Amino acid sequence: MPFKPLWLIIHVFLLVYWLGADLGVYYSSKFVVRRDLSNETRATVAKVMEAVDLSPRICLVLFLPSGISLMATDPHGVSWLSWQLATLSWVLSFGWLYMVVTQYRTHGKNPFLSKADLYIRYALIVGLIGMGLYTIIASEPFGVTTNPKWLGGKVLVYAIAIAGGVGIRKALVPFGPAFGSIMSKGSTPEAEDALTASMKRAIPWVHLIWLCVIIAAILGITKPGMKFF
Repeated sequence: MPFKPLWLIIHVFLLVYWLGADLGVYYSSKFVVRRDLSNETRATVAKVMEAVDLSPRICLVLFLPSGISLMATDPHGVSWLSWQLATLSWVLSFGWLYMVVTQYRTHGKNPFLSKADLYIRYALIVGLIGMGLYTIIASEPFGVTTNPKWLGGKVLVYAIAIAGGVGIRKALVPFGPAFGSIMSKGSTPEAEDALTASMKRAIPWVHLIWLCVIIAAILGITKPGMKFF
């Protein structure tokens, strides 16, 4: 498959925008939970935070097909790792991306899409962890003789990053109702406590995703242990 530099640039850009936008969301979230700010200020910050949060969601989805496309440019003799597979991965990922963007626009009010998206994430977590561990453990995984254990590690941390996103979603379940109550009925200790607690539960998952993205970048650049001949 041609255009290896192009796929590499896309892959790197997705990593950069994923981590960079996530940092923006994290910083903005600190102002949303501040009780000393006016509701108008908090509502504005929440809109900014929500808009910026779309970027890491998109990057997480497209990171997989861009990686498959990159691998297809140099499959090391693996016959099934072809441009056809890469094309299929993009088609399926755009379908998943449609779900993600639609949920973003409708604020998660479509229960069918929410469940479908969650099941896709669960399936990817299980499948990618299995593939990652096999690539790390096997001496010649999928017939590759260049010691691609670094790639197995990268697949593994990508799966963990997806799991971290699921963890954030679970942690922020009380966030929407609490914030909506503050905006419509005014600040109360109960609503503020629920808002703050929800955000605190999400923070460890956020840090886990950052760590995974950084490790993925390091593994992709250094390729430790790989045989280039």
